[in-house]
Amino acid sequence: MSLCLSSGANLMCSFGTVPTSLNVLPKNGVNINGKAAACIEDNVPNVNIMPFGMCTSLANPAVASATAAALGVLTPQPCVPNIIGTWMPVAPQVLIGGKPAVTIESKLQCAYAGTISVVAPSQSNVMVG
Repeated sequence: MSLCLSSGANLMCSFGTVPTSLNVLPKNGVNINGKAAACIEDNVPNVNIMPFGMCTSLANPAVASATAAALGVLTPQPCVPNIIGTWMPVAPQVLIGGKPAVTIESKLQCAYAGTISVVAPSQSNVMVG
């Protein structure tokens, strides 16, 4: 059994310095306890996925450049998520606006080598599985 995600779920990137909240727009008309339910397409940077403070990944060109300028001392730079792909795994048996639901086990990948995962789902009632 797994909890479905809704707007307000806490997320963390493995190379970020602070968590952020999932922002699900109310476009699908499906709510969980008054919060918009998340689907596989709720993965857009600066719309659904906000920055995670500072990025510490050397795969991020801004971090690599700043670190090189600091003679090899890791120099974090502002996190601007660069999402590749969609949430995986999802709950294909539960559809939100015709798209598979996102659960607490779902993750996103950042092009800068980070893995974005769920810290807290923001709801504890709706389960799938």
